Amino acid sequence: MNAVFSFGRLGALLIKEFIQMRRDRLTFAMMLGVPLMQLVLFGYAINNDPKSLPAALVATGNDHYTRAIVSALQTTDYYRFDHVAGSAAEAEALMAGGKVSFVVAIPADLARRVDRGESPQILVEADATDPSASSGAISTLSTLASRALLRERGLERQAAESAKANLEVIVHRRYNPEGISQYNIVPGLLGVILQMTMVMMTSMALTRETERGTMENLLAMPASPVEIMLGKVLPFLVVGSVQVTVVLVAAKGLFGVPFIGSMPMLLAAILVFVLALVLLGYTISTVARTQMQAMQLTFFFFLPSILLSGFMFPYRGMPGWAQALGEILPLTHFLRVIRAVMLKGADFAAIAPEVAWLAGFVVFFGGLALARFRRTLD
Repeated sequence: MNAVFSFGRLGALLIKEFIQMRRDRLTFAMMLGVPLMQLVLFGYAINNDPKSLPAALVATGNDHYTRAIVSALQTTDYYRFDHVAGSAAEAEALMAGGKVSFVVAIPADLARRVDRGESPQILVEADATDPSASSGAISTLSTLASRALLRERGLERQAAESAKANLEVIVHRRYNPEGISQYNIVPGLLGVILQMTMVMMTSMALTRETERGTMENLLAMPASPVEIMLGKVLPFLVVGSVQVTVVLVAAKGLFGVPFIGSMPMLLAAILVFVLALVLLGYTISTVARTQMQAMQLTFFFFLPSILLSGFMFPYRGMPGWAQALGEILPLTHFLRVIRAVMLKGADFAAIAPEVAWLAGFVVFFGGLALARFRRTLD
């Protein structure tokens, strides 16, 4: 009669499980890769107080007071003046296209007003589509700019003692003046939901055929790899269109998110984005052998997309290497498109570079999926 418990049998079972784990290399790599990815991204890439935010300067004068104010703003490390706009219209185009987060307008008669003892004004326009990204930089504006002006006039002691400087900084929070976080989160949720569902469902479609043994039937049919891929991909475009409708209606009806831009232009961009996602999912299905592996690979792609795209944390707050990784993620470019169209009313010229990136993803993932399909199923 067998004993109730045997260390020998338990040891044999443990050896069997470790051997099986070693054979499933993808799962083993995920067990190590996901924790390491989380540690690196949360430890080094995430920053809720972004610095070196791109700013545009609109200043027709070049007096020493103007230079002192600009230098003081740059010293805070919040502002990086890498654009000099010749007019307000040019600065508006830069902000609508997401090239800059701030526009600092200094009047040409600033020096004359200061020398006369008047109270000059400067205008700072902030892109407030993401309130958390600009709050820190805005909070430092008035005090630093005023003290810089007083210091330049030789009144440094007064700058330290005066509670109210004689420079008035007018701040305009553009696109989201109330700082409502839902205006930033809800449009981004559309991209997150589409990515999570489209990639996962599509990646599991082909692996399900392989697991059930029906792939041979597909290969026996007089259908080319392109036709098989389109047959698997196109139904999910319909599912994606339903999700887009639900999210956009909820964004307007439940959360009151404004919609300023062109609906046809936004829908066209969404179509390109969804097509890129389903092709990515199809590519994953040619790598994964089981549905579980397909889900694991989808999660491995989904996690950095959430963290590095600018959805959860300010994109400008990440270090350069993290921003470079974010640029190769479709969700990063889609978030810029949908926020620019819905909140800023951007035209096609402003979002054309991001749409070009999405179209490039379509071409890349489509070509890779066809190449992988022919190699793995021959």
